[in-house]
Amino acid sequence: MRWPRKFIHLDMDAFFAAVEQRDDSSLKGKPVIIGGDPNSRSVVSTCSYEARKFGVHSAMPTAQAKRLCPQGVFLYPDFEKYNAASQSIMAILHTYTPLVEQLSLDEAYLDVVENKLKLEDPVKLAALIKQHIFAVTKLTASAGVAPAMFLAKIASDMQKPDGLTVVYPDMVLEFLKDLPVRKIPGVGPRTEEILHGMTLETCGDIWDMKPQDLTAKLGKWGLELFHRARGEEDRDVNPFWERTQLSAEETFPKDMTDIPWLRRKLAQLAEHVFYDLKQEGRTGRTVVLKVKYHDFEQITRSRTLTAPPGDWHVLDEIACDLLKRKTLAGRKPIRLLGLGISGLKSKDEIPPSAQGELF
Repeated sequence: MRWPRKFIHLDMDAFFAAVEQRDDSSLKGKPVIIGGDPNSRSVVSTCSYEARKFGVHSAMPTAQAKRLCPQGVFLYPDFEKYNAASQSIMAILHTYTPLVEQLSLDEAYLDVVENKLKLEDPVKLAALIKQHIFAVTKLTASAGVAPAMFLAKIASDMQKPDGLTVVYPDMVLEFLKDLPVRKIPGVGPRTEEILHGMTLETCGDIWDMKPQDLTAKLGKWGLELFHRARGEEDRDVNPFWERTQLSAEETFPKDMTDIPWLRRKLAQLAEHVFYDLKQEGRTGRTVVLKVKYHDFEQITRSRTLTAPPGDWHVLDEIACDLLKRKTLAGRKPIRLLGLGISGLKSKDEIPPSAQGELF
């Protein structure tokens, strides 16, 4: 089999919960939910597969998770422990190739066209990496192997947990033909809605479209979608990539004007974003609020602080103030809220005197 390019996307399985179950044998087989007190406004960071059977998922309010899974074991996240496990995993990946693009504590892309074992078969290499990770950390990972990065990412999610899914170069179109458009990275609820309105439900449906018809509806993203539906992507692994903004957003099932409800949603987003900041060991001073109204008008409002926020309550307070003072919330229905921190810095760039307060 000739591979023009060889990518592996590796994603740890239920990472935070798996670490907790590994370190405490009494948790094995139990529905473990990472996120904090279910009687607070906390949100679920992640959960074990036992909890997912009850409908629990990340970004869900822990109070809702408790209703769905009353027997769940609720734990506060221990980012120091997760970061240590992540460092071990990333060190293992670098023993196979220097071309590793880490996306988060538990996720990374690898370019293995040239690898330190000089293996031609990327599938064998992915299997070896999975075995190596488990041998060292006692944690399972799922992997996708493909000739394009986005295809590898889609594949890694298809047989969780402990899966290995391969998209061979001569099988790309067959793999994509019946794949729902929502599976393409970057396609969210609104894009999916637009595509369904054009009677485009699978990647195969897009094959007969003209690029200009997609760009008329979706702008520049339409052209990228046109190519991705055919398995075409020229992106390369960037081992030095570091994002400048971290954010979370949610599109609502119906347009909302209820201010208390919107404030509760911002609290969930704030906690989610702050957890992600801690997870990556980064911080920033500019809080960004994103609002999309019912007529699809989209605005962003921001505020730069004198010092990085010390906890998620600060993010929540600022976001709610921006919502109140700088938007038409309560007067104009809202379909989407987003919250983020921009101007990110790594933990190494933060003065030691401030790290204790921030992390």
